[in-house]
Amino acid sequence: MSPVKQRAVELGLPVHQPDSFKTHDASATLGSMELDALVVVAYGLILPASALGIPRLGCFNIHASLLPRWRGAAPIQRALLAGDAATGVTIMRMQAALDSGPMLAVREVPVSDRDTAGTLHDRLASLGALLVVETLDAVANGIEHEWAQPSTGVSYAEKIRKVEAIIDWSADAPSICRRVRAFNPWPIAETTMNGAQLRVWEAEVALPAKLLDAPGAGSQAVPPGAVVAVGDDGIDVACGQGALRILRLQLAGRKPLAAREFIKAQRLTGARLASP
Repeated sequence: MSPVKQRAVELGLPVHQPDSFKTHDASATLGSMELDALVVVAYGLILPASALGIPRLGCFNIHASLLPRWRGAAPIQRALLAGDAATGVTIMRMQAALDSGPMLAVREVPVSDRDTAGTLHDRLASLGALLVVETLDAVANGIEHEWAQPSTGVSYAEKIRKVEAIIDWSADAPSICRRVRAFNPWPIAETTMNGAQLRVWEAEVALPAKLLDAPGAGSQAVPPGAVVAVGDDGIDVACGQGALRILRLQLAGRKPLAAREFIKAQRLTGARLASP
């Protein structure tokens, strides 16, 4: 059971889980509830026009982006991958087209260079919960204000695929770092060491001064994926441009460890990380 269903059961609320809203039974059940409003958040099914027209006040979506940027399934991860400096929550009135309805409320939040998909999700979830209550109150009282989404700046946040989490060490360090953050807590950025799966949970871009202390680190001969420095503050790995400092990582079948703990049990001098 999802947290929403668990809480509903605790409160004695009825829970319906239709496989589709395109069936007569599902529409009939929805219609029998005499709903004032319907709220959707991170919902995997498409609501047909027949369902959208049932609630008296309408259907509303809590969307984790600043629409029209990042319409679709994975707005949080896509914002991190793109290096967006800010994101936020939009409350919109639902239409048949994907995430295209008029907006009723928008709140922006900054994205820090330490945010992961998990931390950003939690901040936006709390913000969205407060914002949707304010918005529904305004709608119920007839004082809401709606405005159309801009026709420019539309982008699509397609569903995350596990293959995207595989690290390509020939890419530049900042983009790899964004990938690590975007895929935490799922599916987790992945590479290999000596043929074994290695997951990277936390990382940062390594400071150039640190790399210059490593033998050969300033040379173009250092291949991407090569470990160029090891210390308590992290494991520095050469990238196509710059280097990534791994702070927390996990071998297959083991628990995640801070870099300083990981290096106590693993010999990394001369090691090279590679794509699976």
